[in-house]
Parts: sequence; C-alpha cells; structure tokens
Amino acid sequence: MADELTPAVPDDAATAAVPETESEEPIKKRKNGLYPGVSDELAENMKSGWADTELHDLRPIAQAAETAARRAALSARFPGERLVIPAGNLKTRSNDTEYAFRASVEYAYLTGNQTEDGVLVLEPVADGHKATIYLLPRSDRENGEFWLSGQGELWVGRRHSLAEAAQLHGIPAADVRELAATLREATGPVRVVRGYDAAIEAALTDKVTAERDAELRVFLSEARLVKDEFEIGELQKAVDSTVRGFEDVVRVLDKAQATSERYIEGTFFLRARVEGNDVGYGTIAAAGPHACTLHWVRNDGPVRAGDLLLLDAGVETHTYYTADVTRTLPIDGRFTEIQKKIYDAVYDAQEAGIAAVAPGGKYRDFHDAAQRVLAERIVEWGLVEGPVERVLELGLQRRWTLHGTGHMLGMDVHDCAAARVESYVDGTLEPGMVLTVEPGLYFQADDLTVPQEYRGIGVRIEDDILVTEDGNRNLSAALPRQSDEVESWMASLKG
Repeated sequence: MADELTPAVPDDAATAAVPETESEEPIKKRKNGLYPGVSDELAENMKSGWADTELHDLRPIAQAAETAARRAALSARFPGERLVIPAGNLKTRSNDTEYAFRASVEYAYLTGNQTEDGVLVLEPVADGHKATIYLLPRSDRENGEFWLSGQGELWVGRRHSLAEAAQLHGIPAADVRELAATLREATGPVRVVRGYDAAIEAALTDKVTAERDAELRVFLSEARLVKDEFEIGELQKAVDSTVRGFEDVVRVLDKAQATSERYIEGTFFLRARVEGNDVGYGTIAAAGPHACTLHWVRNDGPVRAGDLLLLDAGVETHTYYTADVTRTLPIDGRFTEIQKKIYDAVYDAQEAGIAAVAPGGKYRDFHDAAQRVLAERIVEWGLVEGPVERVLELGLQRRWTLHGTGHMLGMDVHDCAAARVESYVDGTLEPGMVLTVEPGLYFQADDLTVPQEYRGIGVRIEDDILVTEDGNRNLSAALPRQSDEVESWMASLKG
C-alpha cells in the first residue's frame, strides 16, 4: 500500500498549504514532519481544476422505511429526551493502519448508514423528535484536507456529501465536527449509547447517567428481538450465501488436506467478501480434536482424511445481517461407525430442539428439549449413571455438551445481548424472532472418563430458525443435516 509517511521536512514548508484554523488533523501531522514540503504553487494548483461530482436524484436505501419506523418507536419510548447514538470511530490496527470499520449496531439499525464518526441525534420537539444524522462532509479542497490528511478522500476514497447522505437515508444531515460543541450547550435530559465515541461522551459528561444510558441500550437491544420483513430477507440472503460457502469448502477439501485449516477459512472468506460485506464472526474451521474447542479460530491445524471437520461460519450481508451455521463433515466423505453414532445423537437432539421452536413457547424450551436427548444418549452409552432426570437436574451432561443450544441472530451474531433476562432467555417466542439451534457433543482428547474411541471427536450441528405464525422455518435447510444425506451431498460436490 502507498505510504503517507514521507521524509521529514522543515515545519514551515510542511504547513504552508493549510491554515491551522481550518483542518486540525493535516496540521498536526505536518507539524510532526510527516508530510513533504508543499510549495505555494502546488497548494494553489491542488485547489482547482476538479470536476463537480455531486450526485443527484439518489434513491433512498432499501431499508429507509424500516429505519424510519424504528426511529419512531425509539422516539415514542423516550419522549422529551435528546437521544444520541454514535457510529463509532476508526481503530488503529498497527502504527498508521486501521481496522476495517463497522458501525455500531444501534446506529446502523436506526439509520442504515455505515460511515465512521457518524452520530444520530434525536432532538425532542413538540410532536416527538427531530432526527439529524451528523457526518463528515466531503473533504475540503480549499484547505488541502482531501490530499494532505491520511483520511482525506484522495487517500481513502470519496464519501457522500451531506446532501447526498440526506437523500440516501431520509434524514437531514449536518457536519459532525460541530456536534460536540452543540451537545455541550444542550439542556434537558439526554441519553447516549456508550462505548463507541469518546469525544461525544466527553461532551455529555455532566448531562447523562449510566443507568439512563443503559435503559437506552436495553430498549434498542429488545427492539431487535422481532425482525421485520426487510431483516428476515437479509438474513435469508446471508444464509443462502453461507450455503454456497459451505459448498465451496467441500469442493476443496483435498487441497485443505495438503495445507491446513486456513485453506478452509480462506475459501469461505472468499465467498463472504464476494457476495457480502464480510464474515459475521471469526470462522471456526476445526478439524480433528480441534472440534472440541468451542471457539477454535486459530485455524492452523492439519486437515486429515478419517477425521471430522467442524465448520462454523456465516456470511454477513452489506447491511450487517449475519448467518450462523455449523456442519460437522467427514473429511474423506464418509463417517466412521463411532463418528456416525455421535453425529446422529446430535442430529436427534437438534431435531427435538427445532420442533420446540414455536410462537407462544418459552425461549428455553428448545434448549431443554435438545439437552434431554443428549442426556438420554450419554446414559444409554454408559458415560454417566442415570436416570436421565437425575442427570439433567445435576447438569452432568454438561461435561460433554458444554454450551447453550442457541441464541438470537441478527445484526450481531449473538444479537440482542443487552436485552433483559425476562425479555430474552426467560421470554416467550414470537413470530419474527430468528434464533440458532445448535446442540453439540465434545469429547476432549484427554478425557479419561470416556472410551478411547470417543476421544477427540467433536460434533455440532447448527441452523438458523425463523419463528413463524404456525411454527418455524429453517432458513438454512438447503444444507443437508442427516448423516447419510451429508455423505451423498459431499459426494455430489466432489464428483
């Protein structure tokens, strides 16, 4: 990549092009000697000769109606209060490079915008709230920001003007650089979503409380428990791309055997980047005993025929909705007898869990149903003494089942995490909720309480389930789950 850090030059030459009052970031860097000398002639030359690239007649983003409805619901919940929802800022990866930016879920959910430093403000008015989206405007060509700042448009690409942003998102737009001063002068009750923008929080230090701000975050988390039609469509897109990503992986398992788990990770990532925004979370490509490590993301181990591959991966769409799917696959295409025995037990547990997903049912029902099946198998195999009720009461199956059987899914892979217990895990399922059902059995390689043949085998099967009016729909049903169907599917792809 091009290097903006060029040899140091005298301060007077480095600062010639830009008045200090107009663009602090370029000035700060040049005073440190990080920019080359800029002559008056070059500075003048760079100000002019640029075509007008303002975009007109832009269509609103696809979810503009949905984001407006979400803002209206937020307004109704907190009448008379100023609400501040930041997107967040760039984070340094190393030295002068940044991580790829992902806007806060709360901000993206309410605006559809994904640019760094953005802030949504809902200002109370007589009949509700006036929404304004505060953004960085186009880079200033007059003061040289666009080519002298490391975040100028010549370096990182064009950004939308404020007028363009207003057309796209259906929200009046203003310059975010003026917002902190405005917030410092604000009166009346204010709430802010914390943890994303330190400068905005600092401007509100004496105006907010942790308890009130937590209430705002909880409301926005619980608002996402039930998905609208746009969200369900995006989740289906994410799942469909994920299915194709799993097919990609099966087709190259022979190449992965010649390299490592990272070949699998990279293969899936290609699909995620071509069809979506990114992966929704770090891909788990766990072969052999690594499948017993729940969040194995190092993906640096060998891929061997005769072992199982536990692939837990999801594509994230351009609107941030992510799939979350797991399949456990025999690397050479055929389950061994003991692998099939364990796999089929997990499949039966998942079937019981999915069957328990229905409107009006308790959220915990699918977990309890899946755990009961796994406990029955563990007792049947003689790994623990029954009866099953005793095992479940004491949680003895958890040595090998380890985790909960699912979670809400949406713009976060573990969506709605700030929701209250009574609204989420102790709540009732409603049409429009989307959750994962993902039981597993994991027999650690060093677990002396199980027979040798079990050790090092880990199996998880995970699907994304939509609660419907009359039951549920498996969004990821296109990926085979039964052991014999998995073998046939793999054979057809390797064909």
